[in-house]
Amino acid sequence: MTQYERMVNGLIYDPADPEIMREQVPYQDKLWAFNQLKPSDCDAKQAYMKEIFAECGDNCYIELPFRANWGGHHVHFGSGIYANFNLTLVDDGHIYVGDKVMFGPNVTIATANHPIDAGLRGRGLQYNRDVYIGDNAWIGAGVLIVPGVRIGNNAVIGAGSVVTEDIPDNVLAVGNPCKVLRAVGERDREFFYKSDKIDWENLTV
Repeated sequence: MTQYERMVNGLIYDPADPEIMREQVPYQDKLWAFNQLKPSDCDAKQAYMKEIFAECGDNCYIELPFRANWGGHHVHFGSGIYANFNLTLVDDGHIYVGDKVMFGPNVTIATANHPIDAGLRGRGLQYNRDVYIGDNAWIGAGVLIVPGVRIGNNAVIGAGSVVTEDIPDNVLAVGNPCKVLRAVGERDREFFYKSDKIDWENLTV
């Protein structure tokens, strides 16, 4: 079994293997060019995501700079996704993101991990576990999501959280390690911030 085959089968492998590097480096070069685009180059941004990402729906927008080990080649975006500055996707494994997900600035999602054994780690070996984020999730500023995590539909992850375990649907979760604080409920349809009420009658969108 080649190192590339070991990678795609979730086994411990050598990410510096020449076959893997021949596959990976062209995506990194394309990502470098992507990060030179102007804010007004919206069509070029869309074209990059459609070409390079494993999947990309409609109306997705990334504020640059954007970082990804494979340029986003192992990223699966739904539609209507917004990513703020400095989204970092360690996409050696696959990252699945549902529709209408929002990422705050400086979010990191890692799929790659290294063995605890010092001898294996010293050889530069790693393994990957995919990450899944459900529809309508909001990932706050500075959140870190570790390999193998699943985040549910409509979940809100508070700023600065370190997500080490799965998060269910329809909850607000915060902290390091990230824990469920409460369910998202009726009060959230009445107040948008502390005691500030939502003026539904004046909202036009």
